[in-house]
Amino acid sequence: MAGDAVQVAPHVYKSVLDNDRVRVLDVRTKPGDTTEMHHHPPVVAYAIKGGKFKFTSLGGESMEVELNDGDSLYLDAVDHSTENLGTTDAHVILVELK
Repeated sequence: MAGDAVQVAPHVYKSVLDNDRVRVLDVRTKPGDTTEMHHHPPVVAYAIKGGKFKFTSLGGESMEVELNDGDSLYLDAVDHSTENLGTTDAHVILVELK
């Protein structure tokens, strides 16, 4: 399993709440920002300021996701690296489920 998101990419991920049920991460990226490979348990994302992102899995498969302001999405547990492909800063709240 890849490393913890906050430890691997503290320039992107900040923990704002961590208890026995959830961890809430404040995620801020600038255009071109990338992260090393890291792990998330099942997670809900909410885009405060959306953007276009590329997620690359451990196996090398990648997918691009575009989130508009106010969009939400759910992802099963995942190991991936990320890249902000957009032209503006993005701000997303992640709620990791434990």
